[in-house]
Amino acid sequence: MARPMWTGVLTFSLVSVPVALYTATQSHDVHFHQLQRGTSDRVRNKRVNERTGKEVDYADIVKGYEVTEGEYVIVEPDELEQISPGRSRTIDIAGFVDLADVDPIFFDKTYYLGPRGKEYQKVYALLVEALEHAGKAGLAMFAMRGKEYLTAVRSEGGLLELHTMHFADEVRNPHSEEVASKPPTDFDAIADALYVLAPTAFTAARNERADEVKKSDPQLAKAIRRGAPELPAGLDRGP
Repeated sequence: MARPMWTGVLTFSLVSVPVALYTATQSHDVHFHQLQRGTSDRVRNKRVNERTGKEVDYADIVKGYEVTEGEYVIVEPDELEQISPGRSRTIDIAGFVDLADVDPIFFDKTYYLGPRGKEYQKVYALLVEALEHAGKAGLAMFAMRGKEYLTAVRSEGGLLELHTMHFADEVRNPHSEEVASKPPTDFDAIADALYVLAPTAFTAARNERADEVKKSDPQLAKAIRRGAPELPAGLDRGP
């Protein structure tokens, strides 16, 4: 049985459901060790002072934020612990949003939320059904592993999923990055591009369209199947 990575209570309004959080994905990446060529000796990384070249003990390492080149604000481990959001004991749903209104680019990682015991399955099932019927997701702030996340809880396949989400300022604007290009306005140019990129799909769609018009105009159907650049005489391509 999978081990939960977090346990707590999911709440909204007057409803509270003890839940457990499970990872929804797993990596199948192959990991390698670094060895010295010709041997089976492992190669280790050491923490070394950049200026002196000497190894530094872990206890002597602090974090620093560079404000200007070579100038740092030092933050001690206990100071980081004090400003850390800590660990949430609850997932408090503050509001709901239509799933259709959420752009998928805002979703980051996915987790499963399950009831933390058989005695809570009925209440859990009611929440699953309510969210599914409404087509909505509950929004909540949630702290885990020293970081606070914006999350969305939704119903999917008879269970609850929790998605960590990106904040709006974390999503890059493709237009400012010159990623997007202006779409062509000429229909013939679009058709030619589709034919080059996906000739099989284009041919299938063309034949399907020919079948649709076959009953009303056999001459036009033949032209479509040939992929003729010009329509039969007397037929206008339209604006």
